[in-house]
Amino acid sequence: MTKDELRAELERQAERYKDVYGGEVTTYAAQPEPERKPWRKRASLLDQAFSEELEKMEKELRPVEPER
Repeated sequence: MTKDELRAELERQAERYKDVYGGEVTTYAAQPEPERKPWRKRASLLDQAFSEELEKMEKELRPVEPER
């Protein structure tokens, strides 16, 4: 079923409802999709400790430059 066919069917059903039952049909505009923000993983305590250890190791491996 295409969108046009679906729209026509819904219109027929709304008209039938109005004629047979004498009721009112309220139509609503489509709601916009919510904006999706990129998902970011928070660093756990283990992740933080691991990155700190890596930084310590990198500092130890860097040669110390003598002062001039």
